[in-house]
Amino acid sequence: MVITSLENEKVKGLVKLQKKKYRDLTNTYIVEGEHLVMEADKANVILEIILLEGDECNYNYPVCYVTSDILSKISTMDTAPKIMALCKKNSNNNIKGNKILVLDGIQDPGNLGTIIRSSLAFDVDTIVLLENTVDLYNPKVLRATQGMYNHINIVSVSKEDMFSYMKNNNITIYGTSVVDGVDVRSLSSTEKEKYCLVMGNEGQGVSSDILDRCDKNLYINMNSMVESLNVGIACSILLYELRG
Repeated sequence: MVITSLENEKVKGLVKLQKKKYRDLTNTYIVEGEHLVMEADKANVILEIILLEGDECNYNYPVCYVTSDILSKISTMDTAPKIMALCKKNSNNNIKGNKILVLDGIQDPGNLGTIIRSSLAFDVDTIVLLENTVDLYNPKVLRATQGMYNHINIVSVSKEDMFSYMKNNNITIYGTSVVDGVDVRSLSSTEKEKYCLVMGNEGQGVSSDILDRCDKNLYINMNSMVESLNVGIACSILLYELRG
C-alpha cells in the first residue's frame, strides 16, 4: 500500500517530528538518507522505513511507501532523499566511564555534530547535554554527526546529577577559560586519565555557576592575533590533547 495523501494522519504525525516538542512526546525521531538509515540500522534503533514508492527496501523492518510529495513534506532537507527511517530515541540516561564531556549551552547544530564526532574519535566515554543545549535529535545535528551519535553514550541530566557523578567517582572537572587557566599541554598523563571537560555556549562560554565549581580551567595557547576559536574546533583540540 502506498500513502498518497498529504492529509493522511500518519503523514501528519511524521511531519510533526520536525519539532522537538513532538519528538519528546513520542520518543521518536526521523533520520534522512541512506547513510543515516544505515547507521541507525547498525544501532538497532529503527522502528519503520519510509520509502519512495517503487523503490526496493534492503532492510528488515516494516516499510511505509509514500509519494515524492510526501517525502518532501516530511523531509527537512532542500531535496528530500528517497529513504528515511522512523527511529526510537535512546532511553539510557546514565553517565558512565572516566572521560566525560559536558556541553553547557551549545546552540549551533553543526557545532554539536562536530563535537560528537570528535568525542568518538578521541575516546570520550560519555557526553552530557545540559538542558540549555540544542536537541540531540534536531535534524541538522543528526546530519552533522554523520550517524556517529549512535556509537557513543550521550545523556541529558541536570547539573547537580552531573556534579554528583564527578564527585562520587573522583573525576577532576576542567572548565574552559583563560582566566586563571593552564595550558592544556601542561597536564600530566595522570591528570588525563580521568577527566570531565566542560565546554560552554558559543557566545557566553561556560556558565559562571558551573565555572565556579570546576577544579581547574584549561586554555589553548595560540597566536594573540586570534581572540577565540569556534567551540567545535576548540573542543576537538582539547579532547585530542586530553587523550594522552
